[in-house]
Amino acid sequence: TYAEMPLFDYFKEVFGWTRNNYDKVGHFMQGFSPALIAREVFIRQNIINGKWWTLFLAVAVPLAFSAFYEFVEWWVAVATGDSAEAFLGTQGYVWDTQTDMFMCLTGSILSLIIFSRLQDRQIIEMEKN
Repeated sequence: TYAEMPLFDYFKEVFGWTRNNYDKVGHFMQGFSPALIAREVFIRQNIINGKWWTLFLAVAVPLAFSAFYEFVEWWVAVATGDSAEAFLGTQGYVWDTQTDMFMCLTGSILSLIIFSRLQDRQIIEMEKN
């Protein structure tokens, strides 16, 4: 499970964390990469007019997927009862769902801040050829 990732068990000891935070990296990446993919699809297919709407929806797509994933985790927890803890990996953290969503949001926004200009240049270059 995410809660038993050995490298992050080591980090837990080194940094004095109370939990294994490997799942947070996964949720960060759940926002980071899909935001760039969504943005590129919106631009290349000319689906959305306007830079700000494109950015907003490029963040909204991975965030919606992340919310759906959290619902799936919840449904599994309801269906399996006590054994859900291993699947969920909440490690007793009551804000796990909210911080998972926040990590996805952070990953989405950060990827767009870092890579939007590069992505624009690459799209223009591809359209020239």
